[in-house]
Parts: sequence; C-alpha cells; structure tokens
Amino acid sequence: MEEKMNNSLLKPLKIGDYLVPVPVVQGGMGVGVSLSGLAGAVAACGGVGIISTAQIGFRDKGFDANPIGCNLRAVKEEINKAREIVRKWQCDVTGGVETGEGHSRKPGLIGVNIMVATKKYEEYVKAAAEAGADIIISGAGLPMTLPELVKKAKTMIAPIVSSLKSVQVIIKYWLKKYDRLPDMVVIEGPLAGGHLGFQARQLENIEELHYEEEIRRIVDYVGECGGTHGKDIPVIVAGGIYTREDAEKSFALGASGVQMATRFVTTYECDASAAYKNTYIRAQKEDIAIVKSPVGMPGRALANSFVKRAAKERIPHKGCHNCIATCRPDQTPYCITEALIHAVEGNVEQGLVFCGANAYRAQRLEHVADIMKEFEPVL
Repeated sequence: MEEKMNNSLLKPLKIGDYLVPVPVVQGGMGVGVSLSGLAGAVAACGGVGIISTAQIGFRDKGFDANPIGCNLRAVKEEINKAREIVRKWQCDVTGGVETGEGHSRKPGLIGVNIMVATKKYEEYVKAAAEAGADIIISGAGLPMTLPELVKKAKTMIAPIVSSLKSVQVIIKYWLKKYDRLPDMVVIEGPLAGGHLGFQARQLENIEELHYEEEIRRIVDYVGECGGTHGKDIPVIVAGGIYTREDAEKSFALGASGVQMATRFVTTYECDASAAYKNTYIRAQKEDIAIVKSPVGMPGRALANSFVKRAAKERIPHKGCHNCIATCRPDQTPYCITEALIHAVEGNVEQGLVFCGANAYRAQRLEHVADIMKEFEPVL
C-alpha cells in the first residue's frame, strides 16, 4: 500500500532534455484566453505554459482583412512576450507579479497549441518553430505531418489523442515516415472543454466509456514504443483535472503529468476579460452543456443566451475569418470566430464560452503562483 501511494505522488516532468519542476501543462485555450499573460505566468512558476494560436491575432486592426497574416505575426509576438514575462518573474526576488510571494523553483517551458483543423496549419507550425517555441501540442485532428514541419528546429512535438487507436496510427506513421517518436503525448478525456474528440452520444454517457481503462492502455502502448526505441515519452492526462487529488488519480493510472485549462481561466493572469472569468465563477453544474460546433465537432460550453439562440436559428455573421478548414461559411449556423471573440472580450451573452466539466467549481479569482504551489511535487 505504501509503495502504491509513493508511486502516485506527483513528480517533476521530464520532456526530452528538460526537467519541468511542476508536472502541470496549462491547456491551450482560444480565442485569446491563453496568450502570453497566462502562458508566461505558468512557465515562470515551473510549469508548461501554452499559447493557443487559434485566431491569435484577433486584436490586430487588420484582422478582418487579413486574419492569417495577423495570426502568424502574433504567434512570434506572443511567444516573445511570454518569455519576457518569465524573465521578469525570475529577476523579481519577490516572485509573482501580484501575489508578493517568493518562489525559488526554476522556470518551465513555453509552448503553443495548434489545431490540425486550422487553415494553413503548416504555416502556423513553422511560425511557432521559427519563433523558438519549446513544444508544439497539436490536436483537433491527427497531426500526421508535424515531424516534417519542425525537422530543422529544436521544438519538441506532442499529439493530442483521445483513443488508443489514434495514438497507434500517429506513432506508427511517424516512425515509418520520419523515424521519429513524439516527445510527449497528451490524452484528452471526455471531461475537457472546447472541441472534443468524442461523439455526442459518448459524451452523454461518459460512465459507459470506462475511460480510465483507455488511459491505461494508451500509457502502456506509449511506454512500450518508447522503451523499444530507447526513449522516455511522458504521457499527460487532460480533461477534468481541477485539484491535486484529481492529478494524483491520473498519476496512479501511469501519467507523468496533467494538463489543466479550466482551472487557469479564473486567474488574475488569464488573458480573458473579467466578464469572461466571472461567467465561470457564477456557473452552476447545470449550466454546462454539450453543444454542436459549426466546425463539425461536439464541444463543451456554458449554455448561455447565445448557445440557446444558436440551437433555434441561424445567427448572421460577417465575412470568413479563415479559421477552420472544415467550415463552410455559407452553411454554418454561426461564425465560431466571432462568437469566441465576443465572449473573450466580455460580451459573454452574445458569445460562445467554452469550458471544462468542472467550470462550476470555480469560486473566486486565484493567482497562477498559488495554483502551481498546490501541484508541487513532494520530494
């Protein structure tokens, strides 16, 4: 019993040649929810801070006319801003910007999340690698060409998967085509927020998925593949992680780290508006629903006025913002870019507020430094 408890304790996260002090990966959240402010704070506190590239340039004046151009410029800008935040935090002997509490741990990593379904996916990946992202995490589709796109860079790569079958397909293809393994694998479960890699009927009957068994199978498979080729590949569990106790359960299943997104929304450092954060704080469990995204995937969001309206009628929108490859502007029930921008900027009742299954647990604003302290390994 004692040995089992020790094995489930959180430990520093080793990714390639890096040792991340706190085994927490902050999940990428678009549009504009996880930019340099949040990612930089998480990295400064010893975790893996992730910038979402989804419509990352939405604040640029030229965004409507040239969204992709603005986004590609913003990728580099946000990575640089995040690194500057890390540098300032490390130079500040008092620690966190607002907490006034010191921290002595070494910084973590700065990465980006890029959806495979993004238009011009290849250009986003190359932009992130050229900007010096430590790691690219990629899901919303199978990132089959990712190794080719970063082959000349030091950037590490990690696919997001939701099933054993998907990770098997990716690893076998990467080995055969590029002689490369992932540097990390993220398992995103059915309790996650935003777009989900499950069918709607599965999300309505989550207990029937027996998902802990699937996590064990994925962990075992990735471990076997890594062991065969002399590489240690950490597996990160995402979806429904809110407390240290949640993380301990994932470690007991074989995880090397956890990914959290929802918990970080209600932080002072999160890049979203105050109104956006307050929707989480006010939310009740019954306010969280599975919605049908116009890009063809089910998602989890707050059932606000916008979601209820979208279920009844088509919501007019402006021109195409070139976000998702599968979107058909003349057929879509609403523009997901416009809906997400409205929400992150504070017009929450007229926008789409993605969230994880545990968003209702948020009671107040927190500092990133305090959350990261909760997940520190016991050495």
